[in-house]
Amino acid sequence: MTTPDGHGLEFTDIRHHFTVGGRRVDALTGIDLRIDPGEFVTLAGPSGCGKTTLLRLAAGFMRPSAGSVTSGGRPITGPAPDRGVVFQQPNLFPWFTVRRNVELGPKLRGVGRAERRERAEKYLDLVGLADFAEHRPYELSGGMQQRAQIARVLANEPDVVLMDEPFGALDALTRERLQEELLQIWRETGRTILFITHSVDEAVFLGSRVLVMSPRPGKVVLDRSAVFTDTGGLGRVAPSEIRQLPAFVSLRNEVREAIHGDAPVES
Repeated sequence: MTTPDGHGLEFTDIRHHFTVGGRRVDALTGIDLRIDPGEFVTLAGPSGCGKTTLLRLAAGFMRPSAGSVTSGGRPITGPAPDRGVVFQQPNLFPWFTVRRNVELGPKLRGVGRAERRERAEKYLDLVGLADFAEHRPYELSGGMQQRAQIARVLANEPDVVLMDEPFGALDALTRERLQEELLQIWRETGRTILFITHSVDEAVFLGSRVLVMSPRPGKVVLDRSAVFTDTGGLGRVAPSEIRQLPAFVSLRNEVREAIHGDAPVES
């Protein structure tokens, strides 16, 4: 795995609320969380617990009602190139080729033509789409479109990649294949990843660290290392066999119990 040398994330005493129909709704409360550079952190929890809200705070799409969020020690006040977001829907530009979609971010940031072409080729090859660079997004399957979106985010070379249920709309087989490919991408790039999911199995399979949030107002109630998905573990065990490991089954059960409120709150 590439040695982490980028940014992590830190959430300090985060509290956030919305006003809906004149009524205050508390979304997050007392979030204190540090994500170190190079970690792959998955975040699971019941619907409406604030997972996506936390990701949006990290992306800079909104500001917390109280507390602070930092990236690389610097306060997050809005979106920035050091953080890339992969959404559930690929939202690629249909009038551009896949290559031009991937080149767009670097182009907008002033990267020269030769370098952005080189980046596009590098990341399209990394996600297995080198042979589809001149296709339009609508000519690709849903899984291939998500690969293209991941390549587009990586081409900006962010320190942190924020992923909001990116595989949620895919069929089971495609989803499992992309999970394995994402783990390989993480190992090769060393990016810090925060990955939101509703799937317990996905959270435990992908994360080097697994978090669970409580029902609203959301707070972290479980924080576990998933050691069998680290570099050494993947070197010894095929990804297809990881789900059969006793440690995987045990952690999956613990995460499921935490989501259903059967686990003690982390101190």
